[in-house]
Amino acid sequence: MPDPGRDQDPIAALQRVLATLSYLLTRSRAHERQAAEAGVTAARSDLWLLMALEDSGGVSRVGDLAALLMVEPPHVTRQISQLESQDLVERTPDSLDRRARQVAITPHGKAVLGRLQHTSQAGLHDALAGFDDADIATTVAVLNHLVSHARHKHTAEDRPRGRGCEGAGR
Repeated sequence: MPDPGRDQDPIAALQRVLATLSYLLTRSRAHERQAAEAGVTAARSDLWLLMALEDSGGVSRVGDLAALLMVEPPHVTRQISQLESQDLVERTPDSLDRRARQVAITPHGKAVLGRLQHTSQAGLHDALAGFDDADIATTVAVLNHLVSHARHKHTAEDRPRGRGCEGAGR
């Protein structure tokens, strides 16, 4: 395979390598292999939800998870039901609103997520051998910036448009 960054504009090269990386990282076989190494049976989308919960301090409302994952709340509700049946999450009362429920990652869910993260990090460690911590930190900063931009763009696209919007014409 030719070097996707050779003789290209840096932005074009980055787009190409990100598209290739996205393709490679989202292949089902890659996830299945990594999950098997970690002794995990959860689907890739389940692990994203568990990571989102962990990033939220272990507890979150469904709507907040949906916003973080950039999906509709009913999708998250169905997924939570499946994860609950596997003892990966549990629904708990919301301390601020007794009518609402929160979702919490269970100890079993934390263990499953931890095993997969350990396996994934070991693979990254091998792949990044020879790179110093400063280069990796710079890469993390650039990728975090791209993630923030994508989330902001997604949120902006979901906002209502037109004359009825608050602040229109100001």
